[in-house]
Amino acid sequence: MTRSAHRIAFGQRLRDLRQEQGWASQEAFAHHVGLDRTYVSGLERGTRNPTLDVLVKLAHGLDVKPSELLSTV
Repeated sequence: MTRSAHRIAFGQRLRDLRQEQGWASQEAFAHHVGLDRTYVSGLERGTRNPTLDVLVKLAHGLDVKPSELLSTV
């Protein structure tokens, strides 16, 4: 699978924000936002490419603006 620099940067930003918000496990966070844990894992590893709908869902779950998730991309 392709792991481009922007996907890796996004994944790291997602992981950092998730952990800063107190979501220690991907599984608990994924359940909170209504996604599968393996999908969140793929996003954080940079192997998955999120849709706009998923970006908004993740941002709402982290209580940040979607642009915060993209700030390092």
